[in-house]
Amino acid sequence: MALNYIWIGFFLIAFVFALVKLIVFGDQEVFTKLFDATIDSSKLGFEISLGLTGVLTFWMGLLNIAEKSGITKIMIRWFGPFLVKLFPNIPKNHPVFGPILLNITANMLNLDNAATPIGLKAMEGMQELNPDKDKASNAQIMFLVLNTSGLTILPINIMVFRAQLGAANPADIFIPILIATFFSTIAGLIAVAVYQKINLLDKTVLIYLGSLTAFIVGMIYYFTTLDKEQIRQISTLASHIILFTLIIVFILMGIKSRLNVYETFIEGAKEGFKVAVKIIPYLVAMLVGIGVFRQSGAMGFIVDGIAFIFHSVGMDTRFVDALPTAIMKPLSGSGARAMMIETMNAYGADSFVGRIASVLQGSTETTFYVLAVYFGAVNVRNTRYAVVCGLIADIVGIIAAISIGYLFFV
Repeated sequence: MALNYIWIGFFLIAFVFALVKLIVFGDQEVFTKLFDATIDSSKLGFEISLGLTGVLTFWMGLLNIAEKSGITKIMIRWFGPFLVKLFPNIPKNHPVFGPILLNITANMLNLDNAATPIGLKAMEGMQELNPDKDKASNAQIMFLVLNTSGLTILPINIMVFRAQLGAANPADIFIPILIATFFSTIAGLIAVAVYQKINLLDKTVLIYLGSLTAFIVGMIYYFTTLDKEQIRQISTLASHIILFTLIIVFILMGIKSRLNVYETFIEGAKEGFKVAVKIIPYLVAMLVGIGVFRQSGAMGFIVDGIAFIFHSVGMDTRFVDALPTAIMKPLSGSGARAMMIETMNAYGADSFVGRIASVLQGSTETTFYVLAVYFGAVNVRNTRYAVVCGLIADIVGIIAAISIGYLFFV
């Protein structure tokens, strides 16, 4: 229901802004631009879905091997006590915990190509347990908010873009992004826990969260002992090694379990193609709404208004020029990426604004994209409070990114 109102809002706001531009400012091209945005965004939505088809097919085939070889059962034994506390409506030792764990791990390692198909597999498993197929279950909401909060240990993609745009030290945003996404994830977790009355002070929850915090602190300490080039090289190499090692482990476990690995892979891969096709209308709808909203000038109006407010109360407004990335990030990952690149092109990759835009890009996930794709894949129409909790995580991540940016780069 929330996505319905938001989607309608994009079009209505865009229409009002376009009328104002036409009547007040005489901009005769504004409606042409809006129409072009619908065409371009529709094409982009289809191209993204088409590009996702191969990845979904491959990873769902591997996940089928993982499930039938017992890998997911091993992971559930390790992390089951923690997951049971966060997902109390999922039966203990249920197989869906496997894809949930794999998805969270892939997101932390910035393995986007692996995270999405695994996440879709998890959503399908939770949908089977969902008594009301049209309404998001508590478990699905918790899972998606953890996704949208975007805890990232290795922000490889952002560092690559910074290097391409001439940054002297492309990895200097590594630690700020790590800290910002940690705050975002904790905020999202707390928001959902309040709605679902989950006790985060439970001993088991505190042990696992404390261990995660210690791990992140240890990672931060280790990377602070390296120079920027070493951070970039180690981060890139580690992500690639982890991804391919995961593939080999799945195959070897399939062999050990005496599966027909190839046939098991094909069986799961067929489902990946079906899911990719199912996603197309949901993704196209959301991207078109975002496209016309941006093209109408509504985005620029919001940024200018925020700048005026902060300037009026005497606050530093140097971060404002990076805000288009922050505003676009919950709406469109590709849009936010374009905003980040545009900002670094205009101000320089090593400028304060350029660095802030980079940290903002990595501070959260693309909330509406994730909700549209994941809920669309299982035909959930009533998202309940998922959008609210996801946006809480986004806002905290944005505030943390800006604050940490001032601490590191001013």
